[in-house]
Amino acid sequence: MGLVHRSVSEAFVSSACAWESTTLWVLPAPPLRLLAPMKLLLIAACFLAPVQERRPFPPLPPVADDPSFGAGIQRTLTLLATSTPQQRNSVRVLFYGQSITEQDWWKQVADDLRRRFPNADLRIENKAVGGFASQLLSRIAEHDIPAFYPDLVIFHVYGGNNQYEEILRLIRTRTTAEILMQRDHVTKWPVEHPEQKDPMWWDHMMNDVFLPDLAKKYGCGLADVRGHWLAYLKANSLEPKALLKDDVHLNDHGCFVMAEIVKRYLVYKPALLTEAAKASVQTLPLGKDLKVEFEGNRVDLVGGKAPQVLIDGKPPSEFPECIAFTRTSLSQSFWGPALLRVSSAKPRVIEDWTLKVLEVDEKAEHIRFAVTGSVTGPDGEGVSAERFESTSGRVVIEPGDWWIKKVQDMTKKTIPPGFEIKWKATLLAADPSTVVQGLPPGKHVLELPGAEGVRAVRVYKPETFEAAPQKK
Repeated sequence: MGLVHRSVSEAFVSSACAWESTTLWVLPAPPLRLLAPMKLLLIAACFLAPVQERRPFPPLPPVADDPSFGAGIQRTLTLLATSTPQQRNSVRVLFYGQSITEQDWWKQVADDLRRRFPNADLRIENKAVGGFASQLLSRIAEHDIPAFYPDLVIFHVYGGNNQYEEILRLIRTRTTAEILMQRDHVTKWPVEHPEQKDPMWWDHMMNDVFLPDLAKKYGCGLADVRGHWLAYLKANSLEPKALLKDDVHLNDHGCFVMAEIVKRYLVYKPALLTEAAKASVQTLPLGKDLKVEFEGNRVDLVGGKAPQVLIDGKPPSEFPECIAFTRTSLSQSFWGPALLRVSSAKPRVIEDWTLKVLEVDEKAEHIRFAVTGSVTGPDGEGVSAERFESTSGRVVIEPGDWWIKKVQDMTKKTIPPGFEIKWKATLLAADPSTVVQGLPPGKHVLELPGAEGVRAVRVYKPETFEAAPQKK
C-alpha cells in the first residue's frame, strides 16, 4: 500500500505542476481518509519543487568581506534598504549587455532583490540583445539607456574596449545611474601574463587591465566574476565546461553560479556611499512663488501635481534634448532592431515614424526607402548605401546602421519590399512623477504655475568627464 501511496502522490504532483495526468489512470482511487493529507502533500510539493530545482548545486565557497562588495552602487542600495511601507522608494534597475545577460541568471538576481527589499517599488528590466558586442551595443544604447534612466545598471558585454567605454560614458553623463560592471566568466583556464600572439591575450587585457581601469575612471562597481568563478571550479574540482552549455553560454549550473556571484556585490554598506553619489540626486524645496533654480537634467515632483511645467520659461517639449527616439522595431528575423540608431539634424517633435522599404536588391546593398512622420508627413526617400537626412532634418540614418542588411547576410532571411520599420519620438519621462528629463547641462529655473501639494522637487545631475578617447 505504501508503494501505491507514493505513486499516487507523485501522480498528483505531476498533474498539478506539469499538467500530466496519465499516471493517474492506472492507479486505484485513494481512500477518502487519505485525501486531506495528500492535498497538503500536493500543495507542499508544488511550492517546494521549484526551489529544489533551482538549488541542486553546491554553494559558492565562503569568502571574507571585501571592500569591492557594494562599492560604487550605494546610492541605489540606500534607496532599497531605507524603503518602508510608508515610504516606498522607487528604484529602477537595468540589466544590459548581450546573450550572457539574457540568460536566466538575471531573473534569479531580480527575484533576490524583490525578496530582500519588499518595501521598494522596484522596476527591473533587461534590454540585452544577443550577439551585440560593444561595437553594436554602443549604437543602440542611445535609444535604451537615457530614456529608461535607471538607478543601477548591471552590465556585461564583450567586444572593443573603446566602445565599452562609450557605453559607460553615455550612462554616466546622461543619467545618474550607478553601474555594476562584470568581469567575464571563465570558459577556459586562464593564462597568466600571456604574450600578444597568445589567443588568451585579449581576454587578459580586457579583464585584468581595461575593465579595472574603466571602473576606477567612471566610479563603477566591478564584480570579479572571473575570480569567484575560478574559486568555485577549484573548490568543486570542475572543468570550465561543467558550467557551460556550449563554448561560452551558461548552463543551469552556470546561471546559478553567476547569480550567486552578482548577489555578493548587491549589499548595503552605508560607509561606502560617496559624496559624489549623494550630490547626484538632491531634494530641493519649492519656493513660495512655485519656482526653484537647479542644475541637472531631470526633475521629479515630491508629492502633489503640477498642471503646467516651465523650464527657463518654456515647456519641456520645446527643448530638443527632451524628445528622444525609441529603439526601432525588430529586424526581419526578429533578431535585434531593424536599424541600430536613428538620429536627427533638426529638433524633433512628438510623433510616430515609419520607414517603408520600396525596393531592395538581392544582396540588400541598396535598399530604397521612404520615411513618414505622423506629424511631419512624407519626409523624403533615400538608399541605404548613403547617409540619409530627411527633408525636415528630423531623421538621420547612417549607412552602417542598417542592421537588416547584416541580418540578411548572416541568416539569409531576405528583406521583402514593403517591409516597414517603426519608431517613436517621445517626450522623456522615466517616472510618473518626472516633469522634465533630458535637459542640456547647466543651470535652469523650474516654474510650476498652479501646482498643488508639491512638497519639494528631486533633481538629478549626471557627472561630467573629460573628453572621450579617440577611436583607433
